[in-house]
Amino acid sequence: MKQTRVVEFGTGMFVLLGFASLFFLILKTTDVQSDLRGETYQVLARFENVGDLKLRAPVTMAGVTIGRVTGITFDSERLDAQVTMRISANFDRIPDDTDASILTAGLIGGQYIGLTPGFSETYLADNSEIQITQSALVLENLIGKFLVKLGGE
Repeated sequence: MKQTRVVEFGTGMFVLLGFASLFFLILKTTDVQSDLRGETYQVLARFENVGDLKLRAPVTMAGVTIGRVTGITFDSERLDAQVTMRISANFDRIPDDTDASILTAGLIGGQYIGLTPGFSETYLADNSEIQITQSALVLENLIGKFLVKLGGE
């Protein structure tokens, strides 16, 4: 009887630690603590293909998260994707000729927007549009092009 209680207690502790580990993993992967606080401004960018970009994806510059993706819509007139980003007002000196690229974090990581600054003397402001963009690399398209080239030889 006493040994049964020890086994039940050990099993309960194991399950409790499993749930605590799962909760910790969820908090780390969703990156809840890095929400934008304070003043922000909105910036738009248009891409031919957004790949697997998701809402709340990071917007980075030099590897530092400076904002988040807040909207992804399809423009039926221009036939492209419009991405809306919120950038912290702390980063208000981003040149307006900045380049926006959709990048992938690691081999199987999520996608995010990386900004590469330009050299303009004027800066992005609320509701500015980034003109220079580079769409996401879609692995299936690259493989298809490689196979077509390989078949042609």
